Amino acid sequence: MLKTFMQLLDKDVAILRRYLWLAVSYGLLCGLTITTLAPALGLLLAGDAAGAMPWLAALLTGTAICWAWRRQVERVGIRVGVAVLQGGRHRLGEHVARLPVGWFTAQNTARLGHIVTQGMMSVAQLPAHVFTPVICGVVTPLVMVAALFALHWPLGLIALAALPLLAGVFLLTGRIARRADETYHAHFADASQRMVEFAQAQSVLRAFNGEGGGTRFLEQAVERQRQSAARLIWQSALAAVCNVWAVQAVFAALLIAATLWMNQNLGGTLAGAEMIGAIVALLLVGRFIDPLLEVAGYAEVLRGARGQLEAIEEIYAGQALPETAAPQAPRDASVELRDVHFRYAPDAPQVLCGASLHIAPGSMTALIGASGSGKTTLVRLIARFFDVSQGSVLVGGVDVRQMSHAQLAGQLSQIFQDNYLFAGSIADNIRVGKPDASDDEIMAAARQAGVAEIIERLPQGMATLVGEGGARLSGGERQRIAIARALVKDAPILLVDEATAALDAENQAAIADTLARLRGQRTLIVIAHQLSTVAMADQIVVLDEGRVVEQGTPAQLRASQGLYAQFLAQRQAAKGWRIAAAPVTAVAASAAKTAMAAATPVAMAATEAPATTAAATDEANC
Repeated sequence: MLKTFMQLLDKDVAILRRYLWLAVSYGLLCGLTITTLAPALGLLLAGDAAGAMPWLAALLTGTAICWAWRRQVERVGIRVGVAVLQGGRHRLGEHVARLPVGWFTAQNTARLGHIVTQGMMSVAQLPAHVFTPVICGVVTPLVMVAALFALHWPLGLIALAALPLLAGVFLLTGRIARRADETYHAHFADASQRMVEFAQAQSVLRAFNGEGGGTRFLEQAVERQRQSAARLIWQSALAAVCNVWAVQAVFAALLIAATLWMNQNLGGTLAGAEMIGAIVALLLVGRFIDPLLEVAGYAEVLRGARGQLEAIEEIYAGQALPETAAPQAPRDASVELRDVHFRYAPDAPQVLCGASLHIAPGSMTALIGASGSGKTTLVRLIARFFDVSQGSVLVGGVDVRQMSHAQLAGQLSQIFQDNYLFAGSIADNIRVGKPDASDDEIMAAARQAGVAEIIERLPQGMATLVGEGGARLSGGERQRIAIARALVKDAPILLVDEATAALDAENQAAIADTLARLRGQRTLIVIAHQLSTVAMADQIVVLDEGRVVEQGTPAQLRASQGLYAQFLAQRQAAKGWRIAAAPVTAVAASAAKTAMAAATPVAMAATEAPATTAAATDEANC
């Protein structure tokens, strides 16, 4: 717990050390002040008021010092909390910024969002409102144990033995509720993510809201959160009750021991030393139990805070990819994979199994294959989202692990299927690719990506606000702006992952034209299923179950009659289905309608334009 606090505070950790020193000192001071009650009460019961006066004065002085000391502890505790809020988020952000892009899964992103908002606030409140009474509640009973040993060693022995037993009970009850707490926070993060998703995807949800699907996922997430919250409440209440019962059991044991001690001295007078000691011991037993009850009351708060701190620790446990001390500059814009093996986790299946390929500078390579064959993973390894499990990835003849992050980033531009636009203008989003780009460079990239015709339709042109996530633009317009953002960077290698997926024919054609213009100027590595895109490639790489099974020019792969030839045949067959353009008379149309109602697909294909002609055309294009 303290280790995570130190990571959050970093250079401000001296404030935490000062706070801990003050809090422990405050607990000792409180314990010593309480022990002055023993001689003061003993002397008063013995009738020596004059002898009790110095002890009473010490008690009053100690009480005043404790009051002033507590105020100082609280001030420093608040400073620790403020330091966590002011610097902790920045330090956590700096750490996250160094993590590889592959770390940012949906689960990690949801956890990070929860920690930065609620989690960090909960952690910041601990020094000011929780740690002080808990530290005092742990230190003060230790002083009381020493006092009880001085008065009557059996009481001191019982009190001393009770402390590890209580610690074990607190740990056990904490484990009972810990799993429920983890489940609750996971469901809370999921519900928060669903809430944001519900707000952002209204256009999609309302289109299918007829069956109540607009709120179904959100309602399910909220219901899971409600159920996990109910379990957490019940288990937390059970843990709290068990903690209090354990402390009360210790109190009962001490009370029984003190009573037995008094029964042994019933024959004496009230002023007898043993009887007075027993009475004073009962007072100290009460003062021994009070701080332990306070610790028991804070046990659930500490357990919840521990969950938040462990979540922060998990984020800090994420390791940045190692960087070499002597980075090497790439020689050109080539890309090469040598016997690459990769899996996302040690116990996960292999995604790439011995993949090898070479991409020449300035060439265009199309990656094709079935879903899950490893295309996206291969592109991510080139960009070093992760490091390979075995083998090597080279850019410009240099292993990416032997290049600095800045060197690799300078070599690559990337276009993804789902591109995110930031709230701002079109120009602002394009300039993300090159912050110091001039207006002329921005316009040149916009024209090259086909954004210029979009700008002409908008009253504010490049200053048009796109909305959060680009909500004010169509999918094709967002994709073109993302391409312009990649182009303005002017990196020699461009990675394109399904850039034309889910776009209309017009936008597909515009993006395909952009890629055609870049041929020979950049090294293009494109994941695509569109024949028009694949046909432009200088070489095609076919992946199947993580392996490169075919590699060569389109003509070579067509002749090999392998997976690419099958892929081409499937696309050609799909394009062979078309509506005949020949005019028909009303009578012929009626007859055709009747015949087609009972026709088989083969018969229908025979009545359309010849598939062989369409296939020949597509083959010529590829």
